[in-house]
Amino acid sequence: MSKNKPEPDSNQNPRVTWEGCSVLLDINDGDRLVFARLTAGSTLKIGNKNCSLQPLIGCPFGSLFELENGREGPCLSRVIPINEGKGDCQIKEESKDNRALVDNNTAQSLTGEEIDEMRRQGATGDEIVEALIANSATFDKKTSFSQEKYRLKKQKKYAPRVLLRRPFARSICEAYFKKYPARIGFLRVDTLSLLLSMANVTTYSDVLVVDMVGGILTGAVAERLGGTGCVCNTHLGVTPYPIDIVRIFNLSNEICKRIVQSPLTELCSGQNGVSAQIGQPEAVCNIKSQSNEEMLSSSSLSHSLNMGETALSSEHGSLNSISETAASPVIKACKATKAGEKASQEAINIWRENGFSSLIVAAPDLDAWSIVKELIPLLSFSAPFAIFHQYIQPLATCMHNLQLGKMAIGLQISEPWLREYQVLPSRTHPHMQMSAFGGYILSGTRICKDDQLKQK
Repeated sequence: MSKNKPEPDSNQNPRVTWEGCSVLLDINDGDRLVFARLTAGSTLKIGNKNCSLQPLIGCPFGSLFELENGREGPCLSRVIPINEGKGDCQIKEESKDNRALVDNNTAQSLTGEEIDEMRRQGATGDEIVEALIANSATFDKKTSFSQEKYRLKKQKKYAPRVLLRRPFARSICEAYFKKYPARIGFLRVDTLSLLLSMANVTTYSDVLVVDMVGGILTGAVAERLGGTGCVCNTHLGVTPYPIDIVRIFNLSNEICKRIVQSPLTELCSGQNGVSAQIGQPEAVCNIKSQSNEEMLSSSSLSHSLNMGETALSSEHGSLNSISETAASPVIKACKATKAGEKASQEAINIWRENGFSSLIVAAPDLDAWSIVKELIPLLSFSAPFAIFHQYIQPLATCMHNLQLGKMAIGLQISEPWLREYQVLPSRTHPHMQMSAFGGYILSGTRICKDDQLKQK
């Protein structure tokens, strides 16, 4: 590991931000999600205004900030959310509705020039919102729900708010799945949790991972292990698959040291009956021939997921860089510790002899059976495995071949299903727009065949 990269102290409170850590910025209640690295020179663009992220350093995760006009320009100021308790008047307004309201753009008497003048005089965003409400001819005629929606709409425009969230497996997966799901192979958060559960990822486990979804699977496994056990990320060919998302997790040096990578050929060589050169040479050659195209897609994915500063913007539907001071020595010095060093020969020898305790595969671009038949012999007997794929047919073929080869028991294909609810007073209902698809998971347990028992 590189020792010249600053890393949080062992006594660092993980619930409070520090300089150089990664954060997830939730702008205007999910309208825009941004991954950023907190440094003295990093900035965030909200609308047409750039504001510094330095006020976020040292604040606890979950803090709420509001964009204000300071003496030196736009800045983020921490605010404390206040529950105004409007539920008491809902019963009185049951008979009120919005049928008589006509949206003809004449209800608001406050002009744009007057709003600009208020800004020049130093009015805050909340003051502008209250002025808009006071000068609206139809605000009092609306229902309490409509009034709240109107207030929220104007607050997002004139007083945008930023929620400081801690990046961990759930928040990272939700952010990527919401804004750019192809980056993580359409891996939904409930599917990710099922993968970890079905593979029995527990303390002191040695987990073999094939991660072609940007590194979110590797980071989630390492996060659950918590500095115990080991995560071995194997790959086909010479070039490892990119795992840049791991750097967003704020993992400590101790955890990063336990994330290693090794080519599949090195892990397979020396295995009895499954040697990469003796056991099944044709299958390995086929996998190697497939790996060329994957290396090209992996290199492009690594470039697009480079986490100097990454923004997930709903306005453009793609990853956009946050504006940041270029050539800043402070920013360059605060890069996260790189995980995924090459596994030592001693560790590889131990895994060859004892096998891995579990296997997780998330390789949407690979044929499931072609890779699984090479990985199953690397597991110890009675070790569980879980394979994720966006489509069911590759997993069905893999499951059939595993049954014919008597390589595993307890085989099942699961389809995760998730429904999100909006929970608000008198407005609790399923979300209007939900993702009905979360991929499929093939899970099972490796068994020992009769010929292997005779060899023992």
